[in-house]
Amino acid sequence: MLKNILYISGGIAVFFAGLICYGIILNVNEITLAEALKEKGIDRLENVKLIVDRHNYRIELYSDNKLIKTYKAVFGKVNSTIKTSKNDMVTPLGEYKICAIDTVSKFYKLLKLNYPNDKDAGEALKQGYITKNEFDEIVFLYNNNGCPPEETALGSNIGIQGIGEYDFIFRNLPFAFNWTDGSIAVSNKSIDELYSVVKIGTPVKITF
Repeated sequence: MLKNILYISGGIAVFFAGLICYGIILNVNEITLAEALKEKGIDRLENVKLIVDRHNYRIELYSDNKLIKTYKAVFGKVNSTIKTSKNDMVTPLGEYKICAIDTVSKFYKLLKLNYPNDKDAGEALKQGYITKNEFDEIVFLYNNNGCPPEETALGSNIGIQGIGEYDFIFRNLPFAFNWTDGSIAVSNKSIDELYSVVKIGTPVKITF
């Protein structure tokens, strides 16, 4: 019995190690942002914006509407087009901006988005998920480039984040594994690059 358990455990360990090694091979040719800029013949980024593609599991970094680099990303639940609750684990769709930057996040770094935006709040009010006072507060903060309140049913702690402690494992998985609470996760190296070029107010569009 013990021998069988050891064989099974060993087989699982070897299989998992093989997956990680395969993922490392897939990632070995990924170029840095500096190399991508050099390839594009660009010295610096202008009018930076990010497009998050849920369908293809990636974030596209643009400078003046020119695609500079693509990053592998994973999400929360993507089987829904509408986020209706802070507890539904869904990554929202829509147009947002970075409203805060957290460099002490448990996920290494967090580029916080101003979710819910005015459209999210309007739909939530219509469906009865939030009150008129909560709607007014969300819209006021949205119009003044602030981060929305976290106390409403919609929540607000959504952003682009690193992986944190388990970066080596998750970034080298050779498949997409959605594990977040609704945020967009990239490797720690990728969030470092994005952190270096975005700022408060940088637009982020999340598409299906």
